[in-house]
Amino acid sequence: MNEKRRLGKGLGALIPEAVNDKEGSNEIELDLIKANPFQPRRDFDEDKMKELASSIKEHGILQAVVVSPDPEGEGYILVAGERRCRAARMVGLKKVPAVIKKINKKTMLEMALIENLQREDLNPLEEAAAYRRLIDDFKYTQEELAGRLGKSRPTVANSLRLLSLTEPVRDLMASRTITAGQARPLLSIEEPGRQYEAAMMIVEQGLSARAAEKLAAKKGRAGIKKDKDMKNTDPLIEEIQQRIQRALGTKVKIKSGREGGTIEIYYYGDDDLERLTTRLLPEGLD
Repeated sequence: MNEKRRLGKGLGALIPEAVNDKEGSNEIELDLIKANPFQPRRDFDEDKMKELASSIKEHGILQAVVVSPDPEGEGYILVAGERRCRAARMVGLKKVPAVIKKINKKTMLEMALIENLQREDLNPLEEAAAYRRLIDDFKYTQEELAGRLGKSRPTVANSLRLLSLTEPVRDLMASRTITAGQARPLLSIEEPGRQYEAAMMIVEQGLSARAAEKLAAKKGRAGIKKDKDMKNTDPLIEEIQQRIQRALGTKVKIKSGREGGTIEIYYYGDDDLERLTTRLLPEGLD
């Protein structure tokens, strides 16, 4: 069977032992298990973690976690089963059943991604970031990656496009304030400030994905006209303005005068101001 087809079926295709309950597993001390550096998930739902901890307290861990010996020291690197390990710590367990396999970095990332995708636990940005890391670190093409994960190439491509949204909009997605379907149309709005304004309109008005498409088209057309009306006559100033906007992820306006000028940096709410302050003053305000 073609390897790419097999990998799309999940963890069992990569490591058969990973889908068996505890058969052939070892009891390993939790303190010896280190976090997977390739774990794509960053947010863990607190209520779901409590439910899992309660289940483990009553029934124990029914499926062994998968670990790989740490090549740089003692102990093991967690490959699959981070939720189980976290929940085990919550109820005070000292050891967990584990399948031990020597696994390379590429397979480790694939397994962490597949495990989460199978449960649909990743938010859209975590999924997109995991795809990007597989492409950048391991030189997959989008088509190859889609084959490895059992997905279509357009699905992978549309996911990756979400990473091009401005940071404030990505933050709304990460907090699940807006969905990927609502956010994706905003990619047509190039100007960061208008993109965020449109995102907030989607949130405040509870717009559907279809309505978000219409809003983005309207905002995009208005933005093109406004940009033409306000465009700097000096090409160098225009280029500098565009570069600063891309670097800061927000609207920037440069006004030139006879003996100098001003640079206006726009922000959209307290969180956005804090983000810009951190970007401009990484050493802090002290």
